[in-house]
Amino acid sequence: MTRVLSAQEIVERVLELSRADGTIVLVTETSTANLRWANNGLTTNGLMRDRAVTVIATVAGAEGTAAGVVGRSAVGPDELEALVRAAERAARDNGPAEDAQPLVAGDAAPDFADAPGETSPEAFATVAPALGEAFGRAEAEGRTLFGYVEHGVVTTYLGSSTGVRLRHEQPTGTFGMTGKAGAGSAWVGHSARDLSDVDVAALDAQLAQRLGWAERRVDLPAGRYDTVLPPTCVADLLVYAYLMMDARDAHDGRSPFSRAGGGTRVGDNLSSRPVSLWSDPAVPGMECAPFVVAQASQYGRSVFDNGLPSGRTEWLRDGRLEALAQTRYTAGLTGLPVTPAVDNLGLTVAGATGGTEELLAGVERGLLLTSLWYIRTVDPMTLLLTGLTRDGVYLVEDGEVVGAVNNYRFNESPLTILDRFTAAGATVPAYSREWGEWFPRAAMPSLRVPDFNMSTVSQAS
Repeated sequence: MTRVLSAQEIVERVLELSRADGTIVLVTETSTANLRWANNGLTTNGLMRDRAVTVIATVAGAEGTAAGVVGRSAVGPDELEALVRAAERAARDNGPAEDAQPLVAGDAAPDFADAPGETSPEAFATVAPALGEAFGRAEAEGRTLFGYVEHGVVTTYLGSSTGVRLRHEQPTGTFGMTGKAGAGSAWVGHSARDLSDVDVAALDAQLAQRLGWAERRVDLPAGRYDTVLPPTCVADLLVYAYLMMDARDAHDGRSPFSRAGGGTRVGDNLSSRPVSLWSDPAVPGMECAPFVVAQASQYGRSVFDNGLPSGRTEWLRDGRLEALAQTRYTAGLTGLPVTPAVDNLGLTVAGATGGTEELLAGVERGLLLTSLWYIRTVDPMTLLLTGLTRDGVYLVEDGEVVGAVNNYRFNESPLTILDRFTAAGATVPAYSREWGEWFPRAAMPSLRVPDFNMSTVSQAS
């Protein structure tokens, strides 16, 4: 029987096999557990493990350095050489890479030899009993609950022919639940490193409250409404904006962060409000990899930058654009510091306190949104987005929610929202319904937008 190699052994074996001028190896070990429920009862559960190996080969030539990237799952020891040769062939076939840079040099981190992290059914030790209690309450109150909770640990091992040996262990828990009663539906979600931080009873209480509001239905036309966006909706919009903050696109004149006549808008004021948009690998509760992990050159990342340290970055400070997602290559083009993309995002408004309830209290007549979905770009140059409301739009009169409203298609730019909002709450953890599955680490405030554009009525439920 063939012995299963450890992640560290795979890294070293690939580097030994390589004939390329430079080599980077990424091994990701994933351990995942999940629970699913419907109609007030658990339906399925699962425990899975997976391993993926990505080899990045670089080949120097007279016209520049080329890179080839090949990744596969479930790779056995006898298949490693074929994987390495495939990456080398891809590099030769691709030709010189525009973003080519010398590979990052370094040493072995102290934890590189550690085993990969794992999750287990014990991750649900507090969630599962709390779900049982929620099912009982829902049954007694005529509600039905549907949802999914997952806890995973992804351990990444990064090794290179220049001596880098890094390891990062990323635990992530995500929780999403929909409640239905009569014609009403509502959704809540949460993410946390540890599922013991998910307050199922509080989330269920939110669903019960919203379904109670939905007992009265009010049909309203399209138009611009004084609208309160809770943190989850703000995350829906701002994470999208973050994905557009690519320095190369801005430099080439293809984004809202491009300066007319050439260059980027770094240094320009994008908002008159005291808003700061930031990422920080070390922020408590939202910790993520403090170095670049890139399996492809895209979204402000370069495969040549694998292993490059990353730290706290202020993308916006007091409304001023301070940075864009920069690789070493794009930093050379723009003349700006290297600021790698980071896998978390936060928005803070100076002096803001309270939350969604406090913002609602100031609304004479307007709307409360609770979740957005199917968000797409209408105009990339202004970051005008379109999308749909879902599972809960509510009418607010004199600071009180008085009923549920039909759904809408909206057209808005998160950049103009950051300059138009009239009130904000404190920044809290926020799980985006649209992006949370793959970008779960966000912290946002509630925002009140006086003229949010509901462009058409939608039939979505």
